[in-house]
Amino acid sequence: MRVIFGVNPVRELLRAGGEGLDELWLAEGARSPAVEELERKARDSGARVKHAPRPKLDRLAGADRHQGVVAVLSADFRYAEVGDILARAKSRGEPPLMVILDGVEDPQHLGAIARSAVALGAHGVVIPKDRAVGVTGTVVKASAGVIERCLVVRVVNISRIIDELKEAGVWSVALAADGERELSAVDLKGPTALVLGSEGEGIRHLVKQTCDHVARIGMVGEVESLSVSAAASVALYEAARQRRR
Repeated sequence: MRVIFGVNPVRELLRAGGEGLDELWLAEGARSPAVEELERKARDSGARVKHAPRPKLDRLAGADRHQGVVAVLSADFRYAEVGDILARAKSRGEPPLMVILDGVEDPQHLGAIARSAVALGAHGVVIPKDRAVGVTGTVVKASAGVIERCLVVRVVNISRIIDELKEAGVWSVALAADGERELSAVDLKGPTALVLGSEGEGIRHLVKQTCDHVARIGMVGEVESLSVSAAASVALYEAARQRRR
């Protein structure tokens, strides 16, 4: 069972087809055009719509920030394969662009990164199975539901995947403060995987060694580093900027 909560996340779920949606719970008295639209679309998809006091929704969501809307799905989030990301890029006639995360544990960061990935034209996100957050209800909420339209791949070994991508012609660029050159000096127009590490430890040494380039984000103000989600947004924007040119 999977739970998604919040108006925008549930809207994105239904926009993506509502696969696996079993029940839509609405808080008693929560009436608005947005909520009524969700109720109508949920019924059209064949889901059961139920109304209950807010404490019931708090328990379902595991949080009180659900905006009176909680969706219960019968199936877990469907993770993709790396081949799916490459196929999506090919179908769009674009060189692959993906984000590889080495040990990001904060669901807020994963949600924000997925949202930036979709907004800035990346074809997918790769995360490890161990010592990292997966796609949870909190992640979906943090992405405003956009992660439902993002291909997320979960792998056992990040270094091995980077090696496999090399064989497929995808260059990997690690983002680190000790990068030998600024990211803007790296060619991101071709097949590219942007690799970022966890908040505390950054990219592990072995993973960094596996990458083709190690680049840094040029800082102007008196700040030593950015959060991983902010760094991912900057890197994705730079890739999008280069590709537009």
